Amino acid sequence: MAAPKAANAKPEAAPDDKKKGGKKASAKTEDENFNYIVRIANSDIDGLKHTVIGLQSIKGVGKRVSQIIVKRAGIDGSLKIGSLSDEQIADLEKLVLSYVEYAPSWAINRQMDYESGADMHLFGNDLNILQEDDINRMKMIRSYRGIRHDTNHKVRGQRTRSNGRKGLAVGVQKKS
Repeated sequence: MAAPKAANAKPEAAPDDKKKGGKKASAKTEDENFNYIVRIANSDIDGLKHTVIGLQSIKGVGKRVSQIIVKRAGIDGSLKIGSLSDEQIADLEKLVLSYVEYAPSWAINRQMDYESGADMHLFGNDLNILQEDDINRMKMIRSYRGIRHDTNHKVRGQRTRSNGRKGLAVGVQKKS
């Protein structure tokens, strides 16, 4: 007499039903045109990332900006960026570089530039260079923020008594 099976036991599968190697075979494999590195706006993007997430690896492009760009290009944001055609990548690059022309003014990272007065959206090294220039200008005119930057303190009003300490003497010292 055979032993009774438990109510929650799984039925045994036939040997031909099991997958080889224990892994699921992917429904979609990359073709020979797949790009593992995509270059947009002087930045290298991993081709295995989704389009919306891959665009975020460009400095100056965040989640909202990448969603606006992908929607404007008419591309599905869940596609891998490496599987896009060269024309679609060129279209994405053109939309990234001309973002300031169609974006609302509140979604731009450099409104009313100090020197030119124009609205700009900066990417990559341009963003780094202008940020350094702004900090150096604040240091030269000795504004409060410039002094805080110069002395390596917190700039935006955070607590300094208990947080952001540096050096060896962090705790309370006893009187001798």
